[in-house]
Amino acid sequence: MLKGLGQLGDMAGMMKKAQEMQTKVAQLQNDLATMSVTGESGAGLVKATATAKGVLTGLEIDPSIFVPSEKEVAEDLILAAIKDAQAKAQEKAQEEMDKLTEEMGLPADMKLPF
Repeated sequence: MLKGLGQLGDMAGMMKKAQEMQTKVAQLQNDLATMSVTGESGAGLVKATATAKGVLTGLEIDPSIFVPSEKEVAEDLILAAIKDAQAKAQEKAQEEMDKLTEEMGLPADMKLPF
């Protein structure tokens, strides 16, 4: 349809791809909000669950860590599990974005907004 227009046809194709990319990125953003990752510490004594966007959604704590004399250990385990979940969320988000850029035929090192 736009073949005879030379560079304008290319521009129209680029605009269409940009709109498609914008739609797919928006969908991925929604998907990341529903994907879950779980971080843990203390060999599973503390588990933190978060969305792939890094929002903490759950915390599971083995009651054996609640020893009054070891309050700091319990706090450290909880914090470590939360940090692990957030790191896994970031990894998952990057993994999903890499899949999207590959599907779109974009360079693997292209950074898209998140």
